[in-house]
Amino acid sequence: MSTPLKGRTAIVTGAGRGLGRAEALELARLGANVVVNDFGQPGRDGSGESDATPADQVAREIRDAGGAATAHTGDVADHQQAEELVQLAIDTYGQLDILVNNAGILRDRMIFSMTEDEWDSVIHVHLKGHYNTTHFAARHWRTRSKETGAPVYGRIVNTSSEAFLAGSAGQPNYAAAKGGIVGLTTSTALALAKYGVTANVICPRARTRMTEDVFAGFAEPADGLDPLAPEHVAPLVGYLSGPSASHVNGQLLVVHGGMVAIVERPQVRAKFDTEKDAFTYDELDALLTPHYQDRPPNETFAAAEVLGLKHG
Repeated sequence: MSTPLKGRTAIVTGAGRGLGRAEALELARLGANVVVNDFGQPGRDGSGESDATPADQVAREIRDAGGAATAHTGDVADHQQAEELVQLAIDTYGQLDILVNNAGILRDRMIFSMTEDEWDSVIHVHLKGHYNTTHFAARHWRTRSKETGAPVYGRIVNTSSEAFLAGSAGQPNYAAAKGGIVGLTTSTALALAKYGVTANVICPRARTRMTEDVFAGFAEPADGLDPLAPEHVAPLVGYLSGPSASHVNGQLLVVHGGMVAIVERPQVRAKFDTEKDAFTYDELDALLTPHYQDRPPNETFAAAEVLGLKHG
């Protein structure tokens, strides 16, 4: 079995269940030491222990399979606890090499019905959570690189969503947070490249506890792997965390159901120049109104066509 991550240390946030769990197990299978983070409550596991958190259970699962793992139950949206998470990885295994940001929540509501708390909580967990861990991991890698005078091995895999790409109408908070994560990722990719660090972002589609309502209408197949199984996503995270992906940086990839799609950056569709010193209302009216006159009403900057991507 190939173990390209042997000797590397990874953090996976939100890894107590679902997508994060599958990612943590895959990184461990590829040889990495894994710090399993999940801000979860204790629950009864297969051993009958009532004080095991979801993070504890996944860490034990990795160790039982012969891997190395430790659990962290702090909240990555809290700046200090995120710092403690990164420091735990360094203290336990000597250094940090891979950061997979996955932790998140849903508070779906139409924009006219959404409460301030529903907005703030989703932005806080997703966007600030990604920033917090990235900040402390970046400081660690920058310090190591400056000490040695050479690039280090660093990989960041962030988690966005098709809700950002397609403009999910009932998820304005989630779409905004996930769009912010893309901006955070591309900025980080450029800032850390000289230190040997890559940063990429995935848009996964998976059936998890968080998305069970979203995919309630999609039945699991009677035979074979569910197209919405998190196990379709985890191998891409493993690849982006590995040495072969050293030239993959600042990229966005959609992944689900046996398919990986590379999403290109936005392109300039049209450009207009004023014939005067500055545009006037009438000049813009004469240029832009005809341009948009015959465009379909639902054709916006959002790329809804990504929702139709599938294997085959």
